[in-house]
Amino acid sequence: MTITEQTAAMDEAKVEQFVGQALGGLGAALHASTVVIGDRLGLYKALAEGPADAAMLAARTGCDRRYLQEWLDAQAASSYCHYNAATGEYSLDAVQALCLADDASPAFLPGGMLLAAAGAKDADHIAEAFRTGTGFGWGEHHHDLFDGCERFFRPGYIANLVTGWLPALDGVVDKLTAGATVADVGCGHGASTILMAEAFPASHFHGFDVHAESIEQAKRRATAAGVDDRVTFTAAGAGDFPGSGYDLVCIFDALHDMGDPEGAAQHIRDVLAADGTWMIVEPAAGDRPEDNHNPVGRVYYSASTLFCTPASRSQPVGLALGAQAGQGRVEAIVRSAGFTRTRRAAETPLNYVLEARP
Repeated sequence: MTITEQTAAMDEAKVEQFVGQALGGLGAALHASTVVIGDRLGLYKALAEGPADAAMLAARTGCDRRYLQEWLDAQAASSYCHYNAATGEYSLDAVQALCLADDASPAFLPGGMLLAAAGAKDADHIAEAFRTGTGFGWGEHHHDLFDGCERFFRPGYIANLVTGWLPALDGVVDKLTAGATVADVGCGHGASTILMAEAFPASHFHGFDVHAESIEQAKRRATAAGVDDRVTFTAAGAGDFPGSGYDLVCIFDALHDMGDPEGAAQHIRDVLAADGTWMIVEPAAGDRPEDNHNPVGRVYYSASTLFCTPASRSQPVGLALGAQAGQGRVEAIVRSAGFTRTRRAAETPLNYVLEARP
């Protein structure tokens, strides 16, 4: 039976339902780039100033009116803004402005769209990795991935790291307040490192990442934030970063990207102080695939296919843990390195926080 004959025998309503579902995905994929453009050109910030038609928004931003008209209608069709047919003006409500125009908001979304757009730019390379079984290194991706990753995760760190996650760890805030030595492994552009340094001026923080370009950006960010007197950034891997006697080692949304997370865990055990703490922040996930077949899992499995798994496969060992490995597999790695106490200290809809102690 041909595909056409099979289709004819199917329930037409079910076919229409799936086509509708796919069209929704297509619209979301195309819309992501319009969000990136709106963020990059300051269009959401300008629209947050008050209702505007395309001409008014052009006056505020210096952009071309005709392009803005098409962009505004794309936003309205996706419910990313409101349209008043009587006045011909578009506007953002308070929630839309919080999520689209305020990059300091814990609900800021355009960073995730930048990450998604970066994935599309490297699809040919990832397809080739599928064919060959080889990896595609983090640093080989389009540079939008590095910015998008930071801007996707940073709102969650702003909302939770200092006020929720660190206080959930036994005795850690007291150590940080008094003056501790901290390693932030896989620090990227340093968002998490700098947030902790701003909150705990008596402590010293060392950020490590294998991606030299991100380390240079992190150094610039630390200087701009005025914390470079207590923060250092060094290009180094999770299995060989320098130093010892760390009171706290952190890995934010990066353990699953590593080629050898077991080796990293062992190294962290070796350089951690006797009473130190390892804080592991990983994407929210259940231990079974079916636990993650939901909207959050859709985001993370897709990101893992495009970024995390290829990154791991490009490194020695290439374990390819995946962004939806679940707490059980992560705990097994942690305990294999000699950590005897582990517990879930905190969680959000997008992350869980695992505390590990020797």
